[in-house]
Order: sequence, then C-alpha cells, then structure tokens
Amino acid sequence: MSFQVFGIPVSRGVAIGRAVLVASSRVDVAHYFIAAADAEQEYARLVRGRDVVTRELQSLKADLPDDAPHELDALLDVHLLLLNDEALVDAARDWIVDRHYNAEWALSAQLEVLARQFDEMEDDYLRERKADLEQVVERVLSALAVELDDAAVAGPAAVVARDFAGEDPLLLVAADIAPADMIQFKRSVFQGFITDIGGKTSHTAIVARSMDIPAVVGTREASRLIRQDDWVIIDGDAGTVIVNPSPIILEEYRFRQRQSELERARLARLRHTPAITLDGQRIELHANIELPGDTVAALASGATGVGLFRSEFLFMNRDGDLPTEEEQFAAYKAAVEAMAGLPVTIRTVDIGADKPLDRMSVNELRHEHVLNPAMGLRAIRWSLAEPSMFRQQLRAIYRASAFGKVKLLIPMVAHLGEIRQVQEAIKRVKVQLDDAGQMYGRVEVGVMIEVPAAAIMLPHLVKHVDFVSIGTNDLIQYTLAIDRADEAVAHLYDPWHPAVLHLLAGSIAQARAAGKEVSVCGEMAGDAAFTDLLLGMGLRCFSMHPSQIPSVKQRILRADSQRLAAVMPRILDSDEPAKTAAEALTPQSRLH
Repeated sequence: MSFQVFGIPVSRGVAIGRAVLVASSRVDVAHYFIAAADAEQEYARLVRGRDVVTRELQSLKADLPDDAPHELDALLDVHLLLLNDEALVDAARDWIVDRHYNAEWALSAQLEVLARQFDEMEDDYLRERKADLEQVVERVLSALAVELDDAAVAGPAAVVARDFAGEDPLLLVAADIAPADMIQFKRSVFQGFITDIGGKTSHTAIVARSMDIPAVVGTREASRLIRQDDWVIIDGDAGTVIVNPSPIILEEYRFRQRQSELERARLARLRHTPAITLDGQRIELHANIELPGDTVAALASGATGVGLFRSEFLFMNRDGDLPTEEEQFAAYKAAVEAMAGLPVTIRTVDIGADKPLDRMSVNELRHEHVLNPAMGLRAIRWSLAEPSMFRQQLRAIYRASAFGKVKLLIPMVAHLGEIRQVQEAIKRVKVQLDDAGQMYGRVEVGVMIEVPAAAIMLPHLVKHVDFVSIGTNDLIQYTLAIDRADEAVAHLYDPWHPAVLHLLAGSIAQARAAGKEVSVCGEMAGDAAFTDLLLGMGLRCFSMHPSQIPSVKQRILRADSQRLAAVMPRILDSDEPAKTAAEALTPQSRLH
C-alpha cells in the first residue's frame, strides 16, 4: 500500500531506494545489586566501558577521509565531550557506591537525571543535545554488554551497511542517527535518509547538507510506518517521503533524478562564464568557507572570492585550548594564497549560541542556556570580552593580508561603541606589528547586519566601515523572534515576511547610497528562489556555499536588473510579498 510521510526538508534532491530500518538502539539493561565490597571493581568496569568507546570514537576521528565534512569531526568531538564529562560516568559512581547498583543500572540512572535536566531547557538546540547524550550512553552499555568487545560497539548504521548488500540503492530510516554512525553512513551505499526526530540544526540535518544527500527529518513516525525493504522516495525539496510508490509516481521521480543530473552537468559548464545580467550588470559570486581547504571547491565552482571565512571553525573541535596566533596565521595565509589575488573576507570568531567552544562541559552548556545564548555573549561581544584573544586573531589576519587581498568582517554588531572598540584594537595591533617589523597590507573593515538594530541604524554605521555584509539567517531570526532551530515554530521562520524584506531592502539601499559595497552571505544568497528579489533590491554581491553558485549564476544570466527593480515597490508594499513576487518575478517579467 502506498502512503506518504511528511517532515522537514533539510537537504535537497531526490533519492529512490529500498528502506533499511534501524530501530531504536536503546540497549536492554540488567538491573541487580552488587556487594558493597565490589563497588570499586564495578566502577572500574564502567570506566573501562567508557574508555573503549572513547578509543573507538577517537579512532573514527583519526580515520576520517580527507573529503569528510568538517561537521562529522565536530559532531564526534561533541560525543567525546559528553562521554568524558564528569556529570556522566564520574557521577554514576555514586549510584554504584551508595546504592550498590551494577554499572549498567548506575549509568542508566544517571542518564535519566541528566535527561530530565535537558528536557527542562527551553532552547531547542540544547534539548537536541539530549539525543547525543542518549547515543553516547547506549554505546557504553553496548560495550559493557559484550564484555568490552570493540568490534561489537560499532553503531547500527555500520552493522546495517554490512548486512544489506545488493544492487538496489538503499535509504536509511531511523528514529535518529548518531554522528559516529554517520561516518559509516558516509562510507556505505546509502543514498539518503529519513529520521523521526530532528530539526534544521540537528546533527543529521547538518551532515546531510554538508554531504549534499537528500534527507527529511522530523517525520515523527517514519521508522514505525516504513517496513524493511519497502521502496521509498525521498523528496528533499518538499520534505515528503513516499512509501511503496505506484509505477507512475516512481517513474516521475526517476525522471526528476535524471533531469537533476543533466542540470548539474549543464550548470557546471557555466563555471568560467562571468555573472552578468541581461542589462549588463556584473555580479560578484563569492563562496562561504569554513577552513582553508574549502578554497578548492570555491575555485572549482567559479567563485570570484571568499565572501565569508567562518574563522570560528579554527576554534572548535579542540581539547580546551584556543588556536595560537601562528596556527591562525597559517590558516588565513593558506586561504589567501589559494585564492590567488581574489578577495578573502575573514569573519572574526563567531562563538556562542549554537556554536559553543568544545571546552564547555555539560554544566557550562546548561549555564549558557540560562543566559539565553542567542542573546548573550556571542560573536563580537565575546571577542571584546576577551581582548587578548581578539588582538591575537587580528594580528594573524593582518599578517595574512601581506599575501593577498584580505577583508575583515565583524559579526553581530549592534552598537557604534563596538565599532569604536574594534578600531582601537586594530590600531593597537598595527603598532604591535610595526614594532615587530611584520608586514601587512591594507585591510578593509566591514560589519555584518544580523540584528534589526544594526539595520535600522545603518546610516550611522556605514560612516565608520568600508563595507557591509547582511547575514539573513540571524536577521530573520531576530526580526521575527523565531528560533530557527526549533521545529515547533519552524513554519514561522519566513524570509518573505514584510518586515524582513523592508529591513533587507533598506540595508542594501542605504549601503549603496553611502558608496559602500554590500553583500548578502546568509542562506537567501544561495537560494535561487531569492536571486531575482535581491537583484531587484540592488544587490550586486552574493556569497554562498560553492555548490550553490552555478544555479544562482544561471538565474543572474537570465535576469534584467532594471526591470526587476521596477517591480520592487509593488512587492514591498504587498501584504503577501511571496505571492506578489511569484506573479511579478516570472520568466516573462525577467526577459521582456
């Protein structure tokens, strides 16, 4: 019988294959009392189980292929952090010593204590970390259950991948997928996946986007409704899962797959074609990168520069220490040299909110939640609160500027005072470099427009900076008071909201009127559905994931920016701008 399941689309595309079910991996736990004299020995057994899993996760990290998404490495670090936090195994010792529980029972009891604490958190991102904690505990329980047999603690996805060999493409269906298992997923024949839980920032969603694999999460009951070996279609564009499709539906989606493959090949031929509109407007298409090695994909896509180097990824996935000035300098220099004269915009570290440093413990994560991390000490606020660290990063960036064109981007600015503090820090850094006889070039300084306050006061901000970059992800979130990681309110996260469009259009217009370069580096820049809108608003510089550049470039080549600008007042004045734009920004309106 054919039926459909609906969820949250997190990675685009179509995948067709047979379902491989991974049921909930919660391990059955034996409950028994131990003799008081055996408590320390029992605790030692628990520690050995933890150590086995620690070594396994470390081995998985070390064996990651060079082309593995950076997110996988980061997610493994999260599990290692939780696994070795004193709030887990160390705290379970009390259950063993005081209550005389066996190791498995003690660990499960401590999991319930921590799980309740996560459940009480209002922040969805932090609540999702409960799933990580459960996955970590399950792996330790598995290690204990099989007498520390390392080969048996491989995750469910790894086992399934070995058990299902055949010619049919396979799709993974699970309640959730642990990051460690995602590595096996990467290496296996799976071509897409479906999960019951998860939001747009869940681990499965993050990895799906980085691997460009069709995926739908948050289906709630997919793993219960779908049976082993069912034929399944994943529509990653619509967030729809079609189970046991009819021959007609199956052929329709296979046609879509073939068309998608042909379209990708055709778009790849645009790599060296300049992005120029029909009316002669040259558009810059920059790439967003996370590490120096990402410049390879940026250049391969035809990027005209790096519009956003997320430097915080150099600060994450570390064992408590921060990168030294030399480490940072080497990374920035590598990126600048790789881009061979093209501009590289380096954003100062954007730590906080959903990107805590790995040195944070479980207790510190709870502390961050109490402070409301999205509104707390993050981005430039954190940097200014750590002046020594900030100057160290600035020195590394300025030193790298001696090897190519570097631009400095300050995130989450809301006050003129923050700009003045940054300028003072830059002056001090230049003096330090001069005294040390170290070379540096001219570095343009810009601000990110991510909060409504910055968009509203932009006429004042632009007097103090060289360029502006609009981060639409946070601008939408803060404008609408919507946590974009919360699936319960995901439907309210609306880039077409009139307030968002007015802030966006106003920011672009004010920056251009001041003669300052303006770009958009949020998700809207890489979504071809918004390309005409942004062109009509006057945007001439887009920054996005390298894989999105071809489709956006194609849209630009077919657009007439003057005609698009002429319909902008109608869209901005509309109560339903998405509907009005769909009518006004048709292919006919672009070409005629």
